[in-house]
Amino acid sequence: MNHKRTVSGILLASSILAFTNILPFTANIKFNSTVSAQTRETDNQLFYIYKGQRVPLTEQKDAVAVEFKALPKTRSRSVNPLYLQLEQDLQTGTRTRGGSSQVQVKPLGENYAVVTLASSNGNTDAIRNKIKNQIQNQSYVKTSLPVLSRASQQDTIILSNEIIVNFQPEMDVKQKELILKQNKLEVVRSLRFFPNIYIVKSTDASGTAVLNVANKLNQVKGVNSAAPNFLQSVANSIDIGDNKGSLNIESIDKQDTKSSQTIAQNANNSTTNYLGLQWHLNSIPLKECLQQDIDSFNALQNCLQQKNTSNKQSKSTSSRTDLRVTEAWQNSNGGKGVVVAVIDSLIQWNHPDLQNSLYKVSAADKCPGEEYGWDFSEPSYSNQPCEIGDSDTRMSPLELNILRRKLHDTFKLSDAELIERYLTPTIKQRITSPVSEKELAEYLRRMIRSDVGGEFHGTLVSGVIAAKPQNPQGISGVAPNAKILPVRVFGLNGSIFTSSYIEAVGYAANRGADVINLSLGGYVPTDVEEFAFSQILQQNPKLVVVASSGNEDYASVAYPSGYDGVLSVGASNLNGDRAPYSNYGKGLGVVAPGGDFSTPAGWLGGIPTTGGTWMDTFWQGLAFPNSRWSNVIDFKGQYWWMQGTSFSSPAVAGVVALMKGEDSNRKFNRVQLIDILKSTASYEDLNITKEEQERYRTLVSGGAIPSTVTDKQFFFGSGLINASAAVRAVKE
Repeated sequence: MNHKRTVSGILLASSILAFTNILPFTANIKFNSTVSAQTRETDNQLFYIYKGQRVPLTEQKDAVAVEFKALPKTRSRSVNPLYLQLEQDLQTGTRTRGGSSQVQVKPLGENYAVVTLASSNGNTDAIRNKIKNQIQNQSYVKTSLPVLSRASQQDTIILSNEIIVNFQPEMDVKQKELILKQNKLEVVRSLRFFPNIYIVKSTDASGTAVLNVANKLNQVKGVNSAAPNFLQSVANSIDIGDNKGSLNIESIDKQDTKSSQTIAQNANNSTTNYLGLQWHLNSIPLKECLQQDIDSFNALQNCLQQKNTSNKQSKSTSSRTDLRVTEAWQNSNGGKGVVVAVIDSLIQWNHPDLQNSLYKVSAADKCPGEEYGWDFSEPSYSNQPCEIGDSDTRMSPLELNILRRKLHDTFKLSDAELIERYLTPTIKQRITSPVSEKELAEYLRRMIRSDVGGEFHGTLVSGVIAAKPQNPQGISGVAPNAKILPVRVFGLNGSIFTSSYIEAVGYAANRGADVINLSLGGYVPTDVEEFAFSQILQQNPKLVVVASSGNEDYASVAYPSGYDGVLSVGASNLNGDRAPYSNYGKGLGVVAPGGDFSTPAGWLGGIPTTGGTWMDTFWQGLAFPNSRWSNVIDFKGQYWWMQGTSFSSPAVAGVVALMKGEDSNRKFNRVQLIDILKSTASYEDLNITKEEQERYRTLVSGGAIPSTVTDKQFFFGSGLINASAAVRAVKE
């Protein structure tokens, strides 16, 4: 049943997204895709098993996770979020002499939070234990849980008391029950769409001991694999916005060139459409206009409008670093009849440019209220399919309260107040140069605003695929006539359960998706996740799964894009370079424009798409700003400039939709379509920097990659997608 109150009464006109370096979402935490344990074994080593090897983990001593008791399903919009209540209760008596609190609380979805304990100011183990006891004594706290990280990483992994077990298919019910009983486990529920996969919990182990239980299960006859049902937070690594690893205030305001920054900042609410800004569809207009003497957003829009209506584009000498989508539109039906599932975070599908691009579920077994996809972001303990998740992928009233408070704080709080409330130990560690109070506060404002916008990652991703403008001012998706199936897996702050993600993939395939886009990755992989992908792809040979390669500048792609059968997409920029954040190397399939704010074009080098902060409810009690307050195109944030492989992936998903739109009888299977995409891609106008050439030569000489792999294959896979050529190939 839908436990969220309808959002139509809350969202009067529009929707938003955020900061990140995804997945969510994106999705992407820094992740060593080899996932093999290299550390010396000790009795106290924490690890889990992946592909038969140990993946080492460490416990964060200065953090503890909290699971709240469930709130009533019908609740007031003004209810105080429990994470705020906990923060207030813990701050009493825990302030230092300087006045700052020793604890900070970050929500993970609606039912969980992470409490970070200050590691400075002379805190002792006794003080930390006292705070942990305070947490457990709160009446609304269900339990506290360990917070883990992968070795040498700063990710956040919550260890619940749950384990995901994949039994071998020949095991009958009694055999399964015997295995569980012998290992002191009880069934929480089975996973929807996967009859041999169960969530179980230990009856006598808790805390980090749950890892041992899961690891031992992997040795039990009849069990294919077992792994903890990790709750992970990828909010600080989803691929939107500033990609700086450390905070150097001296350079923070110099990421745009003066000319492009002036053009962007001098915008007003222009009535001209934004097609010309969408250089990933056709890069010629923007490139030619940027070569002219233009000093305002309106002047740029006028130039773009003239270029888009001119017939002289074919004579342009500008390099083509786009997908050639506008040409593909002339030779296709725009993806009509194709369903693209977006598995992601908040998908505010009532955005004006998305509301007419929704796939309406018509399955015989659909649940009450199930019309436009499903929300798997919050945990469920029922075996009833319609009670696992929620029928609305948009914001709940509680989520609105949380996000609105953060956005308002950036406008209303003084510098000192903002620093006291939002400066976390993690951010303190990133400060690499002396900073003033004002400089630090401005950095926090930019980060928080970008984070609030980034919560709508799914909305932004959906716009790249199938936005369809309903008025002269709007954004067009790569496949504007395709339909979006919204599937939510991320809670607030990029929180995601392994089990939710697996069920979401099963749901999308079951509900008839032709294409699945996964602008996420890098969280901890498990054997059961890989098995789920293998099963879905085997059962649906015509289903195409597209995923982002990751945003860590690694020489190997992240998961799930690294799984067999999944098309991994890297990112290029307006200049035809590999975007500096984009993963490459083994496993990379193709590249597509993903945006890059570090080019001379600044924000104009990002990918324009549908955002979420335009909703009037976000601004209640606060005047709409009359200047650009983040990488928003319009002042309300109905449209944002984005960067990351989270946006190159949906661009390719859109191209697949264009191809499938010309294959109405679905003659082509997944392998054939991917082969066409790769064979029609090109290295023309793609560039390799001197640094990349040196990196490539070093790896070849060291034997890390074979000499038969060219430098362009290494950094760009099969090359830059050409939508026009791919559509022609399908039609021919």
